[in-house]
Amino acid sequence: MGKKLIQQRRGRTKGRYNVPAHRNKGKIKYNKKNVEGTGIVEDILHDPGRTTPIARVRLNNKKILFLAPEGIKVGDSIKYTEDISEIKIGNVISLGKINEGLPIYNIEITPGDGGKLVRASGNHATVVSHQSEKTVIKLPSGQFKTLQSKCRATIGILAGGGRKDKPFLKAGKKYHAHRTRGKQYPVVRGVAMNAVAHPHGGGGHQHVGKPYTVKRGASPGRKVGSIAASRTGRK
Repeated sequence: MGKKLIQQRRGRTKGRYNVPAHRNKGKIKYNKKNVEGTGIVEDILHDPGRTTPIARVRLNNKKILFLAPEGIKVGDSIKYTEDISEIKIGNVISLGKINEGLPIYNIEITPGDGGKLVRASGNHATVVSHQSEKTVIKLPSGQFKTLQSKCRATIGILAGGGRKDKPFLKAGKKYHAHRTRGKQYPVVRGVAMNAVAHPHGGGGHQHVGKPYTVKRGASPGRKVGSIAASRTGRK
């Protein structure tokens, strides 16, 4: 019978390629309704599945999880507010109320989605300009994005900066770091495998030997390379 190819095994709902969710602290989102309130930071936690430290905040008699900004500590307060005078590190406010040039993170793409953009450690976006009902921000990649001014964001820079400055030193450390996030490490090239183990394997020397773009509806055993690529090659 043999065994399934690696790309077939990765598609299973159970197994080594799934993120071990039992260690995940929980979802981190803003409340759906734009409710104002003040919360107190009770603890700073490490979440194995995230690169950013998270703060446990008591807000309106409920405990919520919050992506911690640089400089926050236990006992500090954070506010969900629409008051322009309350702009300080850790406060959540609509983009339209934030001054140009301020760093922000955990930005909503559409109002009420809870925060989608700029959530990795040490990152921040910048408010560039305001237009009628729209706000332009600059993302960490340097890309400019226009969003609705009602989208919310948190003031500050995400904690955990400098994470990439420390090398892994051992392959085992990197393996466990990837394993926590459900990623495979190390990744073996398909052309280095035998023909029975991968569609790119086999041959007299290491080469793909066939077009590496495959259609969206390809079978799991064939779905490797550039999947449903709209274009390939250099522009």
